[in-house]
Amino acid sequence: MEEGERSPLLSQDAGGQEPPLTSSCLGPALQKGQAWRAGLGGGRAAPLPLRSSCLQGLTFLSNFLFSLLGLLVLAIGLWGLAVKGSLGSSWGGPLPADPMLGLLLGGLAVSAVSLAGCLGALCENACLLRCFSGGLLAFLVLEAVAGALVVALWGPLQDSLGHALRVAITHYQDDPDLRFLIDQVQLGLQCCGAASYQDWQQNLYFNCSSPGVQACSLPASCCIDPQEDGASVNDQCGFGALGLDEDAAQRVVHLEGCGAPLRRWLRGNVRAVGGWAVAVVLVQGAELLLAIQLLKSLAVRKGAAESFGPGAGSRAEPARG
Repeated sequence: MEEGERSPLLSQDAGGQEPPLTSSCLGPALQKGQAWRAGLGGGRAAPLPLRSSCLQGLTFLSNFLFSLLGLLVLAIGLWGLAVKGSLGSSWGGPLPADPMLGLLLGGLAVSAVSLAGCLGALCENACLLRCFSGGLLAFLVLEAVAGALVVALWGPLQDSLGHALRVAITHYQDDPDLRFLIDQVQLGLQCCGAASYQDWQQNLYFNCSSPGVQACSLPASCCIDPQEDGASVNDQCGFGALGLDEDAAQRVVHLEGCGAPLRRWLRGNVRAVGGWAVAVVLVQGAELLLAIQLLKSLAVRKGAAESFGPGAGSRAEPARG
């Protein structure tokens, strides 16, 4: 290149000096990114005040933690459906009545709403913060409705426990999750059946008229000592227990049903469950207030930038002619 010629790749100002690198030299993509981050039509966003920056950091951190929790629950739900084979068989058909499906949907909802709040706070995006606030408000409304229904139907819910236990006993072998739940209730409360251990006669496999090997037997969770001083559970500890009289059966299995102990357990732990529910609602309310305050700060900054933007743009317009 001859002396005196100017490279088309480098621009020079009037003094012959190369201009410093600015956002305009880095291409339109960065300018669009800065404008999107600020939620404005263009230009570099002014920094938020210290109080708003603290709100932004708290919103990001809390939603990051909740998004991790939601993704963990989502992964557990997917794993449970995959292990039981319900994941592939549900495509094109009705949704399976599976507790793991509830975990999957709940984890998906929590992770989606939390990620919206996390990214909205990090990128200072008002649209994502509004989506996050709407999702939180929907959660609060659903929780309020659920709480009101539980309080209004508390008596009938306790009365229906016996019927629910009998239905679960009938379908004991049909669902691994249901079988695990019944076993844990019977082991924890040291009970057997709904009203008594004879309720297991309603199960097709444990009924004494059944031709199978489990006829006249009980699950190992009904046994007084299911491990029988061993390291693992003896699944045959309840074999033939339904065919024994009460004096002989009470030495092997629990005779009392789980209906009354389960109702006593619910009454004793209702305050603890209610306390956890109130704590969750308070955390969600605090998250909603943080998002609203951050939205207000972004709106104030946007209004200030729009009021000063046109004048600054006209002053920065180069002279033509």
